[in-house]
Amino acid sequence: MTTRPPLVLTVAGSDSGGGAGIQADLKTMLALGVHGMSVLTAVTAQNSLGVRGAWELPEEAVRAQYRAVVDDIGVQAVKTGMLASAALVETVAELLAGTPGVPVVVDPVGVSKHGDPLLAASALDSVRTRLLPTATVATPNLDEVTQLTGIVVEDEDGMRRAADAVLGYGPRWALIKGGHLPGGAPEAVDLLTDGTEEHWLRAPRHDNRHTHGTGCTLASAVASGLARGRAVPEAVREAKAYVTGAIAAGFALGEGIGPVDHGWRLRR
Repeated sequence: MTTRPPLVLTVAGSDSGGGAGIQADLKTMLALGVHGMSVLTAVTAQNSLGVRGAWELPEEAVRAQYRAVVDDIGVQAVKTGMLASAALVETVAELLAGTPGVPVVVDPVGVSKHGDPLLAASALDSVRTRLLPTATVATPNLDEVTQLTGIVVEDEDGMRRAADAVLGYGPRWALIKGGHLPGGAPEAVDLLTDGTEEHWLRAPRHDNRHTHGTGCTLASAVASGLARGRAVPEAVREAKAYVTGAIAAGFALGEGIGPVDHGWRLRR
């Protein structure tokens, strides 16, 4: 009998263009050798140019999907993405709190790659007080750091301040993604810390504008590593290497910003 792969659940929205959201999560999980499962929170009409519309699913639908998967199949790591509203944030936080011992990666999605809002402003307090305390790792980018903490990050010292502020909301680890630091540095730098240890992760910055789905992909890769038994720093280092390769291989799609290539290792 074939050995069952580790089980990872993504709780996120759908990207009809296939570059981000649930679609990116499941592609990442397959590429990294885990079995991906999904709880759909919202449907977006989205392409390479932006988000044309978004529709939340009812809370009972989200709760029913989660319970159907976890109660029967089980789960070894959970990743959250687009949660859209305070009601959905609180529903998901309640479900996660009721699944103790399972590592959780929270990607606090606020806006799309194109700048379209994917989280209601009224939901920010629920993210801070209900969702982030459930997180093993929180993975905000610099825009999301500003949304959550009010801190505008302009350099690596600012990343430290941001990490401290995010950790103040309760996650065990904060991964501050510095890919959008100003100044055009030749490296993309991220900071992983639990308030005691610091891990600076650096990778070459690739001159490729087709980067749709990077945040979803990184968070899903971290969750996949945790499900495979990796410690947080190792899971994050492996995820950073995977997403760096996916960015380098990102390809044009439609008239706008194309996706990273989740299958780059298969095509290498």
